[in-house]
This record gives sequence, C-alpha cells and structure tokens, in this order.
Amino acid sequence: MIRSRLIAGVVAAAALFATEMPAGAEKLIVSLSNHRVLVTSNFDGEELVLFGTIEPDAPRGALRAAYDIVVTVAGPASSVRTRRKERTLGIWINQEARQFINVPSYLAVLSNRPVQEITNEDQRRRLQIGLDNVILRQRVGSDIADTVPTDPFREAFVRLQTEHGVYRANPAGVTFLTPTVFRAAIPLPATTPTGNYAIDVKVFANGNMVVRSTSALEVVKSGFEQFVASAAHDYGLLYGLVAALMALATGWFASVVFRRD
Repeated sequence: MIRSRLIAGVVAAAALFATEMPAGAEKLIVSLSNHRVLVTSNFDGEELVLFGTIEPDAPRGALRAAYDIVVTVAGPASSVRTRRKERTLGIWINQEARQFINVPSYLAVLSNRPVQEITNEDQRRRLQIGLDNVILRQRVGSDIADTVPTDPFREAFVRLQTEHGVYRANPAGVTFLTPTVFRAAIPLPATTPTGNYAIDVKVFANGNMVVRSTSALEVVKSGFEQFVASAAHDYGLLYGLVAALMALATGWFASVVFRRD
C-alpha cells in the first residue's frame, strides 16, 4: 500500500513538473532560391533569396512571442596582403605590411534589426555575429591570430572590402512575412569570387540563440570563361604559348591597320 502511494506520488510530481517545463525547442527550416550561380561574361551581379520558417519541435510545442534572425554568408577563404602607405617627401611609399590568412573573400551579415539590439556583446563575440566579431586572422611577425576590432589594419581591410561590395552588414536584410516566416536577400555583386559559400542562419529569442541552421551555395564560372579558366589551370604551358601568339598577332594586325605610308 505504501509502495503504491509512493509510486502514485512520484507519477503525480513528474506530471506536474512536465506541465511547468517550457515547450520543446524550435526547429528551423530554410530554403534558398538558387544554390548554384553561373558567372558568364555579362554577369553583373545577382540577388538570391533565402526563405525560412520557425516551427515547434514537438507537435504540441508553443512558439515564442518574438524572434530575431541573423544570417551570415561567408565566401571561399583566401589570403590577402595589405600595406600601409605614408607620404614621404611628396611621394607615397609602402611602409608596414600585414597579411590576412584564410579570411572570407565574401562576407555578408544580414539581420532584421541591428545585431547590437539582438544579443549582448559576449554572445556576439562567441558566435561571431557582425563584421566586428568575425575572426580575421593576421600574420603578425611569426604569429597568426585575430586582433581587436579597432586594429588599424583590420579596420582598413574591412573598409576596403566593404567599398568593393564583398563585405557588407545590413540590419534590414531580413524581413518577417509572418511572426515565424522570414526572407533574407543575399546580394552578390559583379565582383563576387567563385567557390563554395556557407550560409549560417541563427534564430534568437530574448537575447539567446534558440536554433540554428546551415545551408550552402556555389558560384562557378560558365561558358567561355570556364573554358579559359580550365585551360589555364590544366594546360598552363599551352595556354601561355597561345596567349603569347595571340598578343603577337594582335600587335602585327594593329601595325598593319594603322601603318602610315
């Protein structure tokens, strides 16, 4: 009898605890309008659209009142050398140099509002949210490490990449169509590097990340551009000889056309 009452009490307590627990975690479903972008001779840029929906993980789970979205798109990694110029005796001369190692060649941070309003500084740094918090490793002497966001070389590098259109932060790049359905516009400029791109979608509620999803896209050369790139890569010597012969033929033809008698 005592054992039966004890079991009943445990079951009742477990049921009460279950009703007081928060609803199951959300799940995120995303879809990209185009996973493969073809770059041809007349490519002048393209805008992809990412659609997403937030759904309860459990059939009877409840969704929260409001969400925030941060979409980070990172292009293929590359190494870039930057130099600082100084004016000496009226001439601009290269001075100190810094090399950025395996940094994204394209980087876009899209959100529904400024990331500073979405979550605190610690989480932004830990989750690499925003251009100031993305790791950009530099070669400083014999060491390779990231620097503080106010480092002059880092600031100059991000500024130049932003001016070229390959780095961008848009606090209005994500739009909610309903409280749980959203879209994000991913702009790809004409100078978009080719390669594989990683798309990281994070959902926040009350300043904390509640769910995350990843996707990918590929930017590839197509047509004659792809033929030339493949020939230069696979048949370097032959490609060089053909290019030299074409240059000589062009020069000869120009001398004939514009020859003065």
